[in-house]
Amino acid sequence: MDITFILILFVIGLIGSLLSGMLGVGGAIINYPLLLYVPVLLGFTGFNAYQVSGIVAVQVFFSTLSGVFAYRKGNYLNKHLILTMGIAVLVGSFIGSFGSRLLAEEDINLVYGILAIIASIMMFVPKKGKDDIELSDVTFSIGLAAGLSFLVGIGAGIVGAGGAFLLVPIMLVVLKIPTRMTIATSLAVTFISSIGAVAGKLSTGQVPLIPSIVIVVASLIASPIGAALGKRMNVKLLQVILAVLIIATTIKIWMDILS
Repeated sequence: MDITFILILFVIGLIGSLLSGMLGVGGAIINYPLLLYVPVLLGFTGFNAYQVSGIVAVQVFFSTLSGVFAYRKGNYLNKHLILTMGIAVLVGSFIGSFGSRLLAEEDINLVYGILAIIASIMMFVPKKGKDDIELSDVTFSIGLAAGLSFLVGIGAGIVGAGGAFLLVPIMLVVLKIPTRMTIATSLAVTFISSIGAVAGKLSTGQVPLIPSIVIVVASLIASPIGAALGKRMNVKLLQVILAVLIIATTIKIWMDILS
């Protein structure tokens, strides 16, 4: 494999994982379109949708694991919420990732575009919760959290994502979880989701080894740095950054689907 191509993959992994740690997402919302489009734009042989989803699944697994370790001492991890959403999203992500082998490439990209549109809309729904609530006083609907997580897991598993780009707005808008707890807890839930996604992708031969290793190495370097930066940034700014990233990705994906 060309060294220049490896360096490009490494940079893609750095960017996606840095943002992953900062914003509490697994990096899929960024890395999926980057891996799909950037190599081709630079004149290299691109990855197909199956390969991209496989690489992204492995990257999300390691980047979210690293991010969870960075947040473990801040009292931001809601263990009850992690258990409730984690089990549901794990089951859904395995079903989605294992079943993705039955879909055409265009269908996988279509699923990604639909998920991104839903996430974009949810980010602009007014959030009624208050970020100044005591973390120990946070409550949520177990049934709603589990049901939505399962559905997210199916769609996210198809594209190799952990689902954080949907789990974050669900936690903020629907479950009314404080922002910093959402960012930390979503990393843990996404890590659990990625276990199912990776298992499904590996069992169906959708994971190219060398590109996945390169992206993972970049993730292990950048994700903790992003998490450290995220703790120091303004909460509202974090939300705006996440919304902009989701919208930009949505526009690009749908332009390609409709062209």
